[in-house]
Amino acid sequence: MCRFAPAQVETQSGACFRWSGRPGRPLRENPGSAHARFRRTLANMTSRRSVVDYGLARRATLASVRSGHTTVADVCDAHPYLLRAAKFHGEPTEDRCPICRKAKLTHVTYVYGDELGQYEGRVKQARELAEMAAEYGEFRVYVVEVCQSCGWNHLATSYALGTGEPAVRRRRRARTSQ
Repeated sequence: MCRFAPAQVETQSGACFRWSGRPGRPLRENPGSAHARFRRTLANMTSRRSVVDYGLARRATLASVRSGHTTVADVCDAHPYLLRAAKFHGEPTEDRCPICRKAKLTHVTYVYGDELGQYEGRVKQARELAEMAAEYGEFRVYVVEVCQSCGWNHLATSYALGTGEPAVRRRRRARTSQ
Protein backbone atom coordinates (compact mmCIF):
# COMPACT_ATOMS: atom_id res chain seq x y z
CA MET A 1 0.00 0.00 0.00
CA CYS A 2 1.24 3.51 -0.75
CA ARG A 3 1.83 5.09 2.64
CA PHE A 4 3.46 8.34 1.62
CA ALA A 5 0.32 10.44 1.21
CA PRO A 6 -3.36 9.89 2.03
CA ALA A 7 -4.31 10.53 -1.60
CA GLN A 8 -2.29 7.60 -2.96
CA VAL A 9 -3.59 4.15 -3.87
CA GLU A 10 -1.74 1.00 -4.92
CA THR A 11 -3.27 -1.25 -7.59
CA GLN A 12 -3.16 -5.04 -7.73
CA SER A 13 -0.15 -4.85 -10.08
CA GLY A 14 1.78 -2.90 -7.46
CA ALA A 15 1.71 0.41 -9.34
CA CYS A 16 1.26 3.45 -7.15
CA PHE A 17 -1.15 6.21 -8.18
CA ARG A 18 -1.67 9.68 -6.80
CA TRP A 19 -5.10 11.29 -7.04
CA SER A 20 -5.24 14.38 -9.21
CA GLY A 21 -8.00 16.03 -7.22
CA ARG A 22 -10.71 15.12 -9.72
CA PRO A 23 -12.72 11.97 -9.04
CA GLY A 24 -11.75 9.03 -11.22
CA ARG A 25 -8.50 10.53 -12.53
CA PRO A 26 -5.44 9.07 -10.83
CA LEU A 27 -1.96 10.15 -11.94
CA ARG A 28 0.84 7.59 -12.30
CA GLU A 29 3.76 7.98 -9.89
CA ASN A 30 6.74 9.81 -11.37
CA PRO A 31 9.25 7.07 -12.40
CA GLY A 32 12.20 9.25 -11.33
CA SER A 33 10.80 9.93 -7.86
CA ALA A 34 12.38 8.67 -4.66
CA HIS A 35 9.42 6.36 -4.10
CA ALA A 36 9.89 4.72 -7.51
CA ARG A 37 13.65 4.28 -6.93
CA PHE A 38 12.93 2.77 -3.49
CA ARG A 39 10.55 0.21 -4.98
CA ARG A 40 13.07 -0.68 -7.69
CA THR A 41 15.86 -1.20 -5.12
CA LEU A 42 13.74 -3.46 -2.93
CA ALA A 43 12.78 -5.61 -5.92
CA ASN A 44 16.44 -6.63 -6.34
CA MET A 45 16.77 -7.75 -2.71
CA THR A 46 14.26 -10.56 -2.65
CA SER A 47 16.44 -13.09 -0.85
CA ARG A 48 18.55 -10.75 1.33
CA ARG A 49 17.25 -10.37 4.85
CA SER A 50 18.48 -8.49 7.91
CA VAL A 51 20.80 -6.24 5.91
CA VAL A 52 23.18 -4.18 8.04
CA ASP A 53 25.27 -1.43 6.43
CA TYR A 54 28.32 -0.38 8.46
CA GLY A 55 28.80 2.88 6.55
CA LEU A 56 28.27 5.06 9.63
CA ALA A 57 30.90 3.15 11.61
CA ARG A 58 33.26 3.49 8.65
CA ARG A 59 32.71 7.25 8.50
CA ALA A 60 33.28 7.55 12.25
CA THR A 61 36.54 5.62 12.00
CA LEU A 62 37.76 7.78 9.12
CA ALA A 63 36.77 10.96 11.00
CA SER A 64 38.72 9.73 14.01
CA VAL A 65 41.80 9.14 11.85
CA ARG A 66 41.53 12.55 10.19
CA SER A 67 41.12 14.32 13.53
CA GLY A 68 44.18 12.57 14.97
CA HIS A 69 42.41 10.57 17.69
CA THR A 70 43.29 7.29 15.95
CA THR A 71 46.53 6.52 14.17
CA VAL A 72 46.73 5.12 10.65
CA ALA A 73 48.58 2.09 12.04
CA ASP A 74 45.53 1.29 14.19
CA VAL A 75 43.14 1.13 11.23
CA CYS A 76 45.53 -0.35 8.65
CA ASP A 77 46.06 -3.61 10.52
CA ALA A 78 44.69 -6.25 8.16
CA HIS A 79 45.56 -9.81 9.14
CA PRO A 80 47.87 -11.58 6.67
CA TYR A 81 45.16 -14.19 5.99
CA LEU A 82 42.68 -11.44 5.11
CA LEU A 83 45.20 -9.85 2.74
CA ARG A 84 45.83 -13.24 1.13
CA ALA A 85 42.09 -13.86 0.76
CA ALA A 86 41.72 -10.42 -0.84
CA LYS A 87 44.54 -11.14 -3.26
CA PHE A 88 43.37 -14.54 -4.45
CA HIS A 89 39.60 -14.66 -3.76
CA GLY A 90 38.45 -11.04 -3.42
CA GLU A 91 36.28 -9.13 -5.84
CA PRO A 92 37.83 -5.83 -7.01
CA THR A 93 35.79 -2.64 -6.76
CA GLU A 94 36.10 0.81 -8.31
CA ASP A 95 36.32 2.53 -4.90
CA ARG A 96 39.68 3.95 -3.84
CA CYS A 97 41.12 3.31 -0.40
CA PRO A 98 40.09 6.12 1.99
CA ILE A 99 43.49 6.03 3.74
CA CYS A 100 46.20 5.71 1.07
CA ARG A 101 43.99 6.84 -1.85
CA LYS A 102 46.18 5.07 -4.41
CA ALA A 103 44.87 1.50 -4.49
CA LYS A 104 41.37 0.25 -5.20
CA LEU A 105 39.49 -1.65 -2.52
CA THR A 106 38.72 -5.35 -2.72
CA HIS A 107 35.62 -6.98 -1.22
CA VAL A 108 36.10 -10.27 0.58
CA THR A 109 32.88 -12.18 1.34
CA TYR A 110 32.71 -14.66 4.23
CA VAL A 111 29.81 -17.01 5.01
CA TYR A 112 28.77 -18.37 8.41
CA GLY A 113 25.88 -20.60 9.45
CA ASP A 114 24.97 -23.74 11.36
CA GLU A 115 23.93 -25.63 8.23
CA LEU A 116 27.11 -24.88 6.26
CA GLY A 117 29.26 -27.45 8.03
CA GLN A 118 32.73 -27.51 6.42
CA TYR A 119 31.92 -24.43 4.33
CA GLU A 120 31.42 -22.19 7.38
CA GLY A 121 33.91 -19.33 7.58
CA ARG A 122 35.00 -19.69 3.97
CA VAL A 123 35.44 -16.98 1.37
CA LYS A 124 32.83 -17.12 -1.38
CA GLN A 125 32.26 -15.28 -4.66
CA ALA A 126 28.98 -13.52 -5.46
CA ARG A 127 28.03 -16.18 -8.04
CA GLU A 128 28.45 -18.92 -5.41
CA LEU A 129 26.17 -17.10 -2.97
CA ALA A 130 23.18 -17.47 -5.30
CA GLU A 131 23.66 -21.24 -5.42
CA MET A 132 24.11 -21.45 -1.65
CA ALA A 133 20.99 -19.33 -1.05
CA ALA A 134 18.90 -21.91 -2.90
CA GLU A 135 20.51 -24.86 -1.08
CA TYR A 136 20.67 -23.79 2.60
CA GLY A 137 17.94 -22.56 4.95
CA GLU A 138 19.77 -19.57 6.39
CA PHE A 139 23.32 -18.31 6.70
CA ARG A 140 25.01 -14.97 7.33
CA VAL A 141 27.17 -13.19 4.77
CA TYR A 142 29.84 -10.67 5.81
CA VAL A 143 31.48 -8.39 3.24
CA VAL A 144 34.81 -6.86 4.28
CA GLU A 145 36.51 -4.11 2.27
CA VAL A 146 40.28 -4.46 2.13
CA CYS A 147 43.10 -2.33 0.72
CA GLN A 148 45.94 -4.62 -0.30
CA SER A 149 48.36 -1.69 -0.39
CA CYS A 150 48.08 -0.14 3.10
CA GLY A 151 46.12 -2.83 4.98
CA TRP A 152 42.89 -0.86 5.58
CA ASN A 153 40.02 -3.20 6.34
CA HIS A 154 36.50 -2.58 7.49
CA LEU A 155 33.28 -4.57 7.64
CA ALA A 156 31.11 -3.09 4.86
CA THR A 157 27.83 -5.02 5.09
CA SER A 158 26.27 -8.14 6.52
CA TYR A 159 23.05 -9.88 5.61
CA ALA A 160 21.22 -13.20 5.81
CA LEU A 161 20.61 -15.42 2.80
CA GLY A 162 18.87 -18.73 2.29
CA THR A 163 15.51 -20.26 1.58
CA GLY A 164 14.19 -19.39 5.03
CA GLU A 165 13.04 -22.97 5.66
CA PRO A 166 14.45 -25.14 8.44
CA ALA A 167 16.81 -27.89 7.27
CA VAL A 168 14.48 -30.68 8.53
CA ARG A 169 11.54 -29.52 6.39
CA ARG A 170 13.72 -29.26 3.28
CA ARG A 171 15.12 -32.77 3.79
CA ARG A 172 11.62 -34.27 4.17
CA ARG A 173 10.43 -32.50 1.06
CA ALA A 174 13.47 -33.75 -0.88
CA ARG A 175 12.82 -37.34 0.24
CA THR A 176 9.16 -37.25 -0.71
CA SER A 177 9.94 -35.92 -4.20
CA GLN A 178 12.29 -38.84 -4.95
